[in-house]
Amino acid sequence: MVKVTNMHEMSYIARMVSLAIEVANENKAKAVKSIEVTIGKTSGVMPYYMHKYYPDASKGTILEGAELICKEVPVTALCEECGSEYEPVREHNYLCPNCGGRKARIIAGRDVVLTNVVIED
Repeated sequence: MVKVTNMHEMSYIARMVSLAIEVANENKAKAVKSIEVTIGKTSGVMPYYMHKYYPDASKGTILEGAELICKEVPVTALCEECGSEYEPVREHNYLCPNCGGRKARIIAGRDVVLTNVVIED
């Protein structure tokens, strides 16, 4: 039987662990209580798998035993026609609800970001 892992999430959690270790070391932490990661809805990263792989990724590090907190971030667009920020939704055909504009750029909801490391010093 072959064990299959989702490499997409594994690479992200490995990166978040590495960044959190850097933060802990820079702050001369004795221990880490938790790390917080924001995950954009369109990032393709599933929080379930981040939690699943976190114990292995943090094993043997200062993060071992620290809580992983994943917060999902909705997609936010900026209408280039009227300047409104909005969450594109199917009910409005993903158009700007303020002006009906079609030109927008995504300003949030695509990234996976380490947002907080709670340490003991």
